[in-house]
Amino acid sequence: QVQLVESGGGLVQAGGSLRLFCAASGSIFRFSVMDWYRQAPGKQRELVATIRSGGSTNYADSVKGRFTISRDNAKNTTYLQMNSLKPEDTAVYYCHQRWFSNDYWGQGTQVTVSS
Repeated sequence: QVQLVESGGGLVQAGGSLRLFCAASGSIFRFSVMDWYRQAPGKQRELVATIRSGGSTNYADSVKGRFTISRDNAKNTTYLQMNSLKPEDTAVYYCHQRWFSNDYWGQGTQVTVSS
């Protein structure tokens, strides 16, 4: 079935930037809604950003203006550009794909922002 693999996480200082990658498989990618979620220890998983098949986007208020979600359908890849990072952005970031009633999750990539 569909496989999602995140990469690009790491340790960065506050104010820095990271770009997360989510490589998907399957011909359904270009028809899918792609999301980035994050989850910190002891916290609920929260939706960070969404990009739909037509390119429209939504962002959590906490990241709006700092994060940008994008997609490259030719590469079956979704990106999350994270700028002006804050310590509260520290979490495991997960790629999520939605296609009709189906959904798929990546394994997560750790983002740690030091103060």
